Amino acid sequence: MTHLWVRAESRPNEDRVGITPDGVASLIAQGFAVTVEDSPRRVLPTDAYARAGAAIAPEGSWPAAPDDAIVFGLKELPDDGTPLRHRHIMFGHAFKGQPAGQALLRRFAAGGGTLYDLEYLTDDAGRRLAAFGYWAGYAGAAVTLEAWAAQMRGGICGPVHAYADKELMLNELRARMDATGRPRPRALVIGAKGRVGSGAADLLVAMGVPVTRWDMAETAHGGPFPEVLAHDLFVNAILARPGAPVFVPASAVAPGRALAVIGDVACDPASDFSPVKVYDRTTSWDRPVLRVADQPPLDVMAIDNLPSLLPRESSLDYAGQVLPVLAGLDRIDDGPWGRAGALFRDHRDRLTQT
Repeated sequence: MTHLWVRAESRPNEDRVGITPDGVASLIAQGFAVTVEDSPRRVLPTDAYARAGAAIAPEGSWPAAPDDAIVFGLKELPDDGTPLRHRHIMFGHAFKGQPAGQALLRRFAAGGGTLYDLEYLTDDAGRRLAAFGYWAGYAGAAVTLEAWAAQMRGGICGPVHAYADKELMLNELRARMDATGRPRPRALVIGAKGRVGSGAADLLVAMGVPVTRWDMAETAHGGPFPEVLAHDLFVNAILARPGAPVFVPASAVAPGRALAVIGDVACDPASDFSPVKVYDRTTSWDRPVLRVADQPPLDVMAIDNLPSLLPRESSLDYAGQVLPVLAGLDRIDDGPWGRAGALFRDHRDRLTQT
């Protein structure tokens, strides 16, 4: 019997979950065993999972789960260096040379476990089967506008918080923008045809912001891209990967630009392939932006768990996408799970053989 263990998220400000109570009931009906850890922060209450038939375990008890349990979470595990013996489903951020990712791979190598990275669950054509991208773009554009409004008031963007639903976010943001007394800024979204870019563009349009939408055709020449610096806002929805163009070079901090805020929704500043070269670390809910230039100001928003600002919408959307894939866990060596496992083993072996 396949045993799925849904762990509580340990990261601050992380209220999302990758499966709903209805999803749990569906897997149980197919013959799965499902354990769900208690969590006071999870956007969907624990008692709903119990009513769906899940066994309930204490928060953070997954290290003592049975050997055959498949541990399912979203964000990173506690960074305590312990070996990892289970099979884990999560966003590992471990396959692009990131230092924290290399440490994670070593923990799996030491414990004999396996990482099935949610970012690399793909169909036969290489397309991702489930993603939070739309809500990352939506929330990322919202924080980018928050940063612009703070600049217009002569300040810098302060802490952000989660919203019970998107209408509350829109109403609060609209009021802050209106209070600046300024015309709406002009925004450029690169990657506008993808999930992230479409979410960003939808938020910007809802706020009355004129949006220039670029995708592969507009960036195929490889740069430079002076148009980025001619917009007030730039939202990057392109993942760091080999061959990715540089949209914002390090020289962009110089005067002579309109660009005031960069929303790097695909934030991967530690990667050599990052298309935004003016910053070197992610930002946080407490400090949403880095000010990388002063005359005139240039702020970079690079929060790496943006969908958590809208935990209900993003959880329900993602859980609906990933449930059919989870239903195939009883064939974990085949299909998308088999491909994800092979990718992990390749990266683990290359790391341990160096």
